[in-house]
Amino acid sequence: MRLGKPHLDVGLFTRQREPQLVFWQQTVGLAFDHIGKLGGGLQQLRHHANGSIVKVNHARDPLPAAPASGIAGVRIARPGLAHRRELADPDGNRTVLVPPGDEGVTGIAIELAVSDRAAHRRFWCEVMQFESPAPDVYLCGDTRIIVVDERPVARASDWRAPGWRYLTVQVHDCVAEHAGILARGGEEGAPPRVLGDTVRYSFVRDPDGNFIEVSQRASLVGSIGA
Repeated sequence: MRLGKPHLDVGLFTRQREPQLVFWQQTVGLAFDHIGKLGGGLQQLRHHANGSIVKVNHARDPLPAAPASGIAGVRIARPGLAHRRELADPDGNRTVLVPPGDEGVTGIAIELAVSDRAAHRRFWCEVMQFESPAPDVYLCGDTRIIVVDERPVARASDWRAPGWRYLTVQVHDCVAEHAGILARGGEEGAPPRVLGDTVRYSFVRDPDGNFIEVSQRASLVGSIGA
């Protein structure tokens, strides 16, 4: 997989705009990037996190009920921190600030609960072509995906629901990478589409149905093509 940047992004959905902004900017200490308009009453409040983007998607209207995703939490390395700091955002989503290098985390790490460790090993290593430096750890650039639990994970029908909901991998060619993921046994979440002249994106799903956005962003790779 030809990455557009060596970091994963992570997204959540919320109805609590102002409390979430206070949490991410003041409590966690992330720098605000900009607002992206997704349509349908959704605005994406983007925040920088060591090269990754934490996407706080604010919904104007009620979000559909859905089971929790397999994303159990997000760890963020914070310079100057001596010990882990366990936090929860205004909706209760697990967030952990860690000293840089804690369990290898120098950027961010995604804590993942899975229903089948072996199925996820095949998915992340073979389908997504990520490296695995240790059992239950997968790398996309400097972002770590860490399997923290094995338990039943219910599948949601839509990526737009409360809580941690999806990951984004930035690539040079969305259409080619999407096709490659499907050819290697991945499941389609949504085919490639274009949002203005900003991004070409699609969705695939991991073995538990968690959504992964495959994004070709013009600001990162120069063009989204014709």
